[in-house]
Amino acid sequence: MKHARPQAVRLALTALALTGCGGGILAPEGPQSNAFLNQVSANCGKLTIGNQPIDYLLDVNSSDAYFIDELSKLSAGEVDQATFASDINSFYPTGANQTSLDCIFEQLDGD
Repeated sequence: MKHARPQAVRLALTALALTGCGGGILAPEGPQSNAFLNQVSANCGKLTIGNQPIDYLLDVNSSDAYFIDELSKLSAGEVDQATFASDINSFYPTGANQTSLDCIFEQLDGD
């Protein structure tokens, strides 16, 4: 039995997030969430999650809804830091994510 390629899995999860299957998948949007996303972009945007710069993951043209959704959930308090880190490390290649995660968490403390 062949294993699903990571990219195919990411695309499937992104599609689920975009369609809202499973209820409660998408985090609420609003001024607070948007301000937090902008703050993360300004202060952590050049760092990478997986193989992509955070600025790219936050770009509306990147077609990666998962990172934005998880980051929005973090800012809204729907997930804690440990869950966010686990979700991100499970979805994106790990190994160099910790510096980026630390930067994101610093932005929470700065609110």
